[in-house]
Amino acid sequence: MPRFFRTLVPVLVAGGALLAFVATLGFLVWRSGEEPEPAELISPSTADIVVKTVATGAIVPRNEVAVKSRVSGVVEALFVEPGNVVAVGDRIATIRILPDAATLNSAQSQSQSTSIQLADAKAERDRAEALYQQGALSQREWDRSRTAYELARQDQLAARRNLQIVREGAAGGTDVSTEVRSPIAGMVLSVDVKVGYSVIESNTFNEGTTVAYVADMDDLVFEGFLDESEVGRVKEGLPLGLTVGALQDERLQGVLEYISPKGVEADGAVQFEIRAAITPPDGVFVRANSSANADIVLARAEEVLSLDERALRFDDGGPSVLLEDGTTRPLTLGLSDGIRVQVVEGLGLGDQVVVP
Repeated sequence: MPRFFRTLVPVLVAGGALLAFVATLGFLVWRSGEEPEPAELISPSTADIVVKTVATGAIVPRNEVAVKSRVSGVVEALFVEPGNVVAVGDRIATIRILPDAATLNSAQSQSQSTSIQLADAKAERDRAEALYQQGALSQREWDRSRTAYELARQDQLAARRNLQIVREGAAGGTDVSTEVRSPIAGMVLSVDVKVGYSVIESNTFNEGTTVAYVADMDDLVFEGFLDESEVGRVKEGLPLGLTVGALQDERLQGVLEYISPKGVEADGAVQFEIRAAITPPDGVFVRANSSANADIVLARAEEVLSLDERALRFDDGGPSVLLEDGTTRPLTLGLSDGIRVQVVEGLGLGDQVVVP
């Protein structure tokens, strides 16, 4: 019995190997009989080739002004809210003065002192006038007493005005410093304070508290950044198209008007700031700081013979294509947008080209 199994095992192994060989051979013969897939053929066509680069940025007003208070105090009233349109000189807010105790005390003391000096100068003038009428005082002394009185009166008037400024922030007239007014005509973009907020005046040592931002929304520009690999290919005056995230169905047009002479490093790459004037279509309102992408047209070729770049070959260094009849034809190429390329020489509209 063991001898029988020793004879059967080699026979089974040999039979299995033979069967596997026959199955493999049959599969290869079956695959070789399949028809090869037909080659894809394309023809050149007439199209517009546009070479462009993309810059990211935002649409902002050309002239945006931060309106600040000229006095320190507390916001007493607000007259505008974001979205309101204002003219030059329109009131934005009113500030209530909270005078400093030491400054107020000094101004009150000065006013009282000048009042005393004025009373003394007036009494001296009256005595001099009586003596002058009697002929007991010279013209020179009479003129001197009148001059002293007028000087004292001016000092007292200045002290009163100073006291009023300390108390109220103004001394009369139309230009009241406690009233915050718009320096330009435009739209109120934001109001950064509320009634009751404390504000600090704008002076040489402090930029002051911003009450509101006002901008001319009829004059907008695109501000963005361009990579240093592309900045050498653009120049002022090139047209660009803008895609605004907030206006998906609208495409704005603009003209490049500024390229920064100095780059800044951002995320490991050098970027150059650019600015373009834009013209929104009639009836389209573009909000300030809306993100946008700008397509800057570097070159354009209209109604030229073009070919899908998938058909190009570079076997011998220069560009060529394989025709339907199996021949290879060298080409002279022009502009390329990355998908289609301009064919200057080498092909016609009726030629059939094989896609590798």
